[in-house]
Amino acid sequence: MLDIENLTFAYKKSGKKIFNDFSTSFSPGHIYGLLGPNGAGKTTLLYLMAGLLRADEGMVTFNECDVRLRNPITTTDIFIVPDEYELPRVSLSEYIRVNSVFYPRFSHDDLRRYLDVFGMTEDTHLGNLSLGQGKKVFMSFAMATHTRVLLMDEPTNGLDIPGKAQFRKFLTEGRTPESIFVVSTHQVKDIEQVLDHIVMFDNSKILANADMQSIFPDGKIDLERYFNERINQQTAE
Repeated sequence: MLDIENLTFAYKKSGKKIFNDFSTSFSPGHIYGLLGPNGAGKTTLLYLMAGLLRADEGMVTFNECDVRLRNPITTTDIFIVPDEYELPRVSLSEYIRVNSVFYPRFSHDDLRRYLDVFGMTEDTHLGNLSLGQGKKVFMSFAMATHTRVLLMDEPTNGLDIPGKAQFRKFLTEGRTPESIFVVSTHQVKDIEQVLDHIVMFDNSKILANADMQSIFPDGKIDLERYFNERINQQTAE
């Protein structure tokens, strides 16, 4: 279980408060969509969940362990794929050699399988990759770590149509009863078919926390329309 309890956070430089007494939780076995308007704090929340930012008040715990402590219980079982990142100018094989040791369940076989689907190999040099290619490599590595918590910020940015389809397939196949996948995205059409639960928020207020089946009992999923309706409803209140 990944729990967020009474979280308050503001960036020191700007003083802007992003969260104020915010609470929610994420249970194993689900693929969550983390939704909210621009500026709601989705990216900030992912970094807080990963223990890479420290809350001013409240805490984030994974299996009752404070993620801020950055101990092996959390660092080996939480992986974050940011929207923007710069891969080192080394070969992929060297990157794997250096970084895979931090993840006890890392699978070289699965990594090769993911890379093969994307038409890439371990001989790839990370410094020569486009944005889309880099995202395919990083996502392949992330999935191969088999961490129980996988946090993804705009994972389909830079992917072509076949790449987006493969990403959805990887998520579906990679889910286990112990895993927690959290996907933050504005491109809901890219992933709405694989989500089974959404957490939508704005101004530290939960606007929706529900499974997809209860939101769309007829199976006609239109998450973009639902999102706009909830935002408009909040504005009118």
